[in-house]
Amino acid sequence: MLRYDFPANSSHAGTDPRLDDAIAWVEARAAPDGSPWMQIAPASADASFRRYFRVTAADGATAIIMDAPPPKEDVRPFINVTRLLADGGVHVPALQASDEVRGFLLLGDLGNATYLKVLHGANEGERQRLFHDAIDTLTRLQQIDPTRAITPLARYDAALLRREIDLFPEWFLGRHLSLALSDDEKNALERVYATLIASALAQPTVLTHRDYMPRNLMVTPERNPGVLDYQDAVIGPISYDVASLMRDAFISWEEPQVIDWVARYWDRARKSGLPVRADFSEFYREFEWMGLQRHLKVLGIFARINYRDGKPHYLADTPRFLRYARDVASRYQAFSPLVALIDRIEGTTAAVGYTF
Repeated sequence: MLRYDFPANSSHAGTDPRLDDAIAWVEARAAPDGSPWMQIAPASADASFRRYFRVTAADGATAIIMDAPPPKEDVRPFINVTRLLADGGVHVPALQASDEVRGFLLLGDLGNATYLKVLHGANEGERQRLFHDAIDTLTRLQQIDPTRAITPLARYDAALLRREIDLFPEWFLGRHLSLALSDDEKNALERVYATLIASALAQPTVLTHRDYMPRNLMVTPERNPGVLDYQDAVIGPISYDVASLMRDAFISWEEPQVIDWVARYWDRARKSGLPVRADFSEFYREFEWMGLQRHLKVLGIFARINYRDGKPHYLADTPRFLRYARDVASRYQAFSPLVALIDRIEGTTAAVGYTF
C-alpha cells in the first residue's frame, strides 16, 4: 500500500474518489525497474482541472501521475504533443503508462525546480544561462514540423484569437470590474482588437506551445530545460511563445533586458532557418503586439478562473498585466484608446481603494 504524504487540509484516501482511483491504477503498475511504489504526495497546482501527484518507489525513483478528469479534461492532446516534441528533440516527460478513458497518465519526473522558482534567487550569470537555454529550446521546438503530429493540430486562426480577446471585456471589464463602456469606447476597443488580430494573422506560423513561460520550464541537469504543459499546442504566430517567455505572468524584467533576449532569440531563429522578419524592429513590433493580445487574454482568464473555478490567487498578478498592456499600448498610436481605458481603470479603482 502507498504511504500518503499530504498536507492536512488536502484531499486524502477515502474522501476523494478520483484520488482513490489514481492510487489503485498506479499500484497496479511497478516502477520502470520493477520496484513497487511506496509513497504518493501532491506534486503541483494547476489553473485547469488537472492535478499532479508524485509517487516514489522503493528504490527512490519517482514519477508523476496526471489526473485529468473526463469530461472536463482530455489526456489525448497531451499524449499527441508529447510524442511530437520528443521526436523533435525537446526534453519532455517520458510517457510511462496511460489510461485515456479514465484520464490518468504516469509520466517521467522532471523534478521540482521550475524556472520561475530558480529565477527568483538566481544571480546574473545563472539568469542568463537559463534564458539562453530556454531560447535555444524554443528555436528547436519551432523547427518541428507540426504536421507530423498523429492528430492534426488546430490553427491559431481569427476565430480563436477573437475568442481569446473577448475574455477581456467579458470577464475582466464586465464581471470583475463591472465597468460600463460607452458606445464610443466599445467601438474604439473593437478597432484595437481588430488591429491585434490582423497583426497576429500576418505573421509566419510555426509549432506554438501557447504557454512557454518560466512556470512551465523545469531546470534539469541534462538537456535543460524540461518543458511542461504543452497540450494546447497549435500552429500559430512565430512571436507568440517568445512573448510568453519574456512577458511572464509571475516575473518581470526591465525592458533593456527583454530587448536583449528577444534579439538573441531573433538571431538564433534566423540562423536556424525559422521565418522571422529580416528586420529586427519589425519583428520586435510583432512581438509587442502579440504580447499585448496575450496580456488582454490573460486578464480575462485570471478573472474567469476566480469567478468560474473558485481560484482567486491568480488575480494577485492582474496589476502586472495591466502594466504590461499599458507600457506596450503607450508606444503605439493605434492603441491610445486602450491606454485611456487603463488610465480610467487605475484611477477608478485607486479612488475606491480597490485591490486587484
